[in-house]
Amino acid sequence: MAIAVGDRIPDVTITTLSEKGPTPVQTADVLGSGKVVLFAVPGAFTPTCSDHHLPSYVVRNEELRAKGVDTIACISVNDAFVMGAWGKDQNVGDGVLMLADGNGDFTKALGLEMDGTGFGLGLRSQRYAMIIDNGVVSLLNIETGAGTIEKSGAEAILAAL
Repeated sequence: MAIAVGDRIPDVTITTLSEKGPTPVQTADVLGSGKVVLFAVPGAFTPTCSDHHLPSYVVRNEELRAKGVDTIACISVNDAFVMGAWGKDQNVGDGVLMLADGNGDFTKALGLEMDGTGFGLGLRSQRYAMIIDNGVVSLLNIETGAGTIEKSGAEAILAAL
């Protein structure tokens, strides 16, 4: 069963890439305080994710923050090295926190996994965006079509704030 509005986000260990290499962090620590926009992509460096989804949050970063967003985070079932390289490639700077859910533990805890084995992708995350207020989901937009960001792009989240 997928996470729903009103649910607390699960506390799971994921990783970020710091100057010291892959660094474990708890989702409760990085997503559980203040107003957080978390968006998930099926894979770093994939066409829709690289051409549209992540860039929408980079371009709209200041607008999101002006509406009270404290943290903007991107998560994918990729390793920390891939997420770090993708963030660098996309010039996210400090604007978007790049989170690696390498084993899909957080994605599975949310109930938002996608079986991409038919495409040679293995377990991935569905494409979604959520607003989290002090650890509680206040908005959850899950995409239903492949390659679309109508519900989970920065524009949709801005409209909901």
